Amino acid sequence: MPSTPPPTTDLPPRFRRPSLFVWGISLGFLALFIQGVMATNVTLERLIRGATNLGHFIGRAFPPDLSNLDVLAWSMYETLNIAIVGVTLGVILSVPFALLAARNTSPTPWVRSITRLMIATMRTIPDLIWALIFVVAVGLGPMAGVLAIVMDTIGFAARFFSERIEEVHPGPSDALTATGAGRLSVIGGAILPETLASMTATSLYSVEKALRSAVTLGLVGAGGIGVELAAAMRLFNYDRALTIILVILVVVIGFEQLSSQIRKRVI
Repeated sequence: MPSTPPPTTDLPPRFRRPSLFVWGISLGFLALFIQGVMATNVTLERLIRGATNLGHFIGRAFPPDLSNLDVLAWSMYETLNIAIVGVTLGVILSVPFALLAARNTSPTPWVRSITRLMIATMRTIPDLIWALIFVVAVGLGPMAGVLAIVMDTIGFAARFFSERIEEVHPGPSDALTATGAGRLSVIGGAILPETLASMTATSLYSVEKALRSAVTLGLVGAGGIGVELAAAMRLFNYDRALTIILVILVVVIGFEQLSSQIRKRVI
């Protein structure tokens, strides 16, 4: 019988030696971190004082003020409307953006590049900035919030839609093309049906994201319960502010659970 070689005791190295590029990036990040800590003036004294102030806030916030719960419920309902309307319009508009940005459905490379640049621009600008822009454009109220959610949703959903479209298996599309089907027929008959489950999941994530965003958009006058929260904090009505936070928490967690159940049945 052939003899088996004795087992080696040398263990493989756990980590490779970092290159000069990795060392440079690491040192640069460390320098930026240290400079950032110094620039933001993070000190133990301020942290202790902040903890004390937070304790005062919690002490004044309890018990929550439930006297105007119906008003807060209506404001939360308005926030939910802003999120749902904004996401619905944003998802519908995201589909043509995604088709123009995907490599296998875009008509020309320059159309794809321009569309991807537009999507990146909408995604890069924060939703609060969009809200401020639309407050100036259309005035205070829910309409500004809806338009801000639309722009933010297009930037978020169109990117994932386009990536999913590019991952579609070419077999069904090639089969339809071989039968003489046009571009729109191939998209509607082969590409969109295969991406529907993924698009549905992304759309549900967009609603969750928009619901949280719609709350903060109210802080700049874009309607919803964020207006009530901003007013309560400015007037130092911390018990009312705590009630608003609890209402937001219940609605957001409830919708996340509902969204999770829908995704389990769709995907």
